Amino acid sequence: MSTADQRPHGKAGPRSVGSIVGLMIALLAAIFAFQLNASMLSPVLVTMEHDLGSTAAQIGLTQTAFFAAAALFSLFLPRWGDLVGRRRIMLGMLAVTAVGCAISALAPNIAVLGVGRVVQGVSGPIVPMALIMLHVQVPDRRRYASLMAVLTAVNGGIAGVDALLGGWLAGTFGFRAVFWTMALVALIAFAGVWWACVESRSARTVPMDWKGVIALVVVLASLYFAFDQAGRLGEANWGIVGGLVLIGIGAFWVFWRIEAHREHPLVSTHYMRQRRTWALLLTTLLTMTGVFAVMNGLIPNLAQDVKAGPGIGAAGVSWWTLTPYAIAGLVMGPVAGQLAARLGFRVVLQCGLVLTVIGLLAAVLVAGDPLPILLLVLSVVIGVTYAGTCNIMLNGLGIVLSPADNQGYLPGMNSGAFNLGAGLSYAILFAVQSGAASALGITAGYRAGTAAGAVLLLLALGTSFLIPKPENVPDAAADSPDTEPTNQTTVVGVKE
Repeated sequence: MSTADQRPHGKAGPRSVGSIVGLMIALLAAIFAFQLNASMLSPVLVTMEHDLGSTAAQIGLTQTAFFAAAALFSLFLPRWGDLVGRRRIMLGMLAVTAVGCAISALAPNIAVLGVGRVVQGVSGPIVPMALIMLHVQVPDRRRYASLMAVLTAVNGGIAGVDALLGGWLAGTFGFRAVFWTMALVALIAFAGVWWACVESRSARTVPMDWKGVIALVVVLASLYFAFDQAGRLGEANWGIVGGLVLIGIGAFWVFWRIEAHREHPLVSTHYMRQRRTWALLLTTLLTMTGVFAVMNGLIPNLAQDVKAGPGIGAAGVSWWTLTPYAIAGLVMGPVAGQLAARLGFRVVLQCGLVLTVIGLLAAVLVAGDPLPILLLVLSVVIGVTYAGTCNIMLNGLGIVLSPADNQGYLPGMNSGAFNLGAGLSYAILFAVQSGAASALGITAGYRAGTAAGAVLLLLALGTSFLIPKPENVPDAAADSPDTEPTNQTTVVGVKE
């Protein structure tokens, strides 16, 4: 039963081993529900194109719609959870995600599929929401760092099993079976969160700043679609790109003015001026821009290239690149969490960035003679240094640097920075690759694109030194539970 929590200061209190195990299983199931929506369709796109009588461009647009919706929902749902209850919002997200999966599974045409994918995008903030809920129930800094790393490690792909399972389901039962599987996982996660998670919210009951939400959504949507259009390179309409960027800049000015004059803003301008906000968001943006398109585009493309690469077939390229990358990140995640608990999030992030830069520079050299075994080794190395280290530390910093009275804004905006970085990565790195390939040859193109990623990661390393250490931020949510609590988080009910 749900019982009112009478502990002083609204503290969640220590959790037993059994309840922690249940909590972790529930939150992992929730993250699986999001991850399957994000990655399970990768090998199914061609099947969907044929079955629905559509084109590759139309199917690609439904994917863009999903990721754009995921980014936009991430901006405000974590903060709304602060105000009305995080468990309540998480349950709502999982229920709506299941409905979206059902719409996609029943879709008679591409238009309905697009609607279903947008609805599925509500799952976008599940990872930051899960990390906030974990922090509420596991306030001990070291224990939280270890458990957080386990949750975040699966966010880069469930060791490649998600894509493999999607391909098998589509080949055996048709693409609709993939969406029904997603719906089933979302419902299982719903049941797990219902029974294993506590309800918590900010102690301050204030109205949601919907005007600020609308302005911020316009900012991110404009920039996201501008980067998506720019990523088409020669086919891009640069007038649209410029117009969307101008709309984004104007909407940000409106957002700033709204937040400066609201009594209860989505995020106060005071917080936006602080280094914990802009330095973290800039580091996340630069990191994602530098590495995402390399590992998800350039290296797999090089592996399949019959002129400059070994010419691995589409069916086998994942085994040499994407799957080893995901497995390495999954294995390294808990280790990175242990290191963060001892050395601090920022130090581990910086070590990961340095090693990832070294990995990308090695990839520049390997591009001259890209043997499959060398590509596999590179994928494992960067899986360890980025997916298993940098990605986890950036997510963790978004949680532990959040102010105790507004724990949802920074994880939400950080999630938006991840999504923007992914889009910008394709726009910049593929443009560099294309330009260098035209002027200097195919191999030079791969080298130039990868080298540009390394330069961006060096910039991210520089900005990472501006991120304050959580222990040096007085009102951060990472404050030790052994110190006098601020009573900003109230545990409303406990599911035992």
